[in-house]
Amino acid sequence: MKCVTGSSQYEVLYTAAALEDMLALDHSTRQRVADGIKRASFKPLPKSEGGYGKPLGHKRGLNLTSLLEIKFRGMGIRAVYELIRVKQQMQIIVVSVREDELVFREALKRRQRLK
Repeated sequence: MKCVTGSSQYEVLYTAAALEDMLALDHSTRQRVADGIKRASFKPLPKSEGGYGKPLGHKRGLNLTSLLEIKFRGMGIRAVYELIRVKQQMQIIVVSVREDELVFREALKRRQRLK
């Protein structure tokens, strides 16, 4: 994992795979997504707690309970992350096109590799 921002309320960490996802985006899209993630890092909590994150729960037979997502409307991109409250960290797991099943399956695979 690599720390990318540290000046925000929650520290943003990208897994190696998420960094690759970011690098695969064109420059302007990558910049907009990075800015959106940084903005969300000030309020990464679930929406029910006043934050920007949408809890994933169980999606299409996949248990994504501890993961949250941010959708980048108009770009067709979503970022899936895990909130590590004790350390005030937001760990980005996947940044990908908004094809639900593809993104959610990849998030589950990557989360399992992290544990």
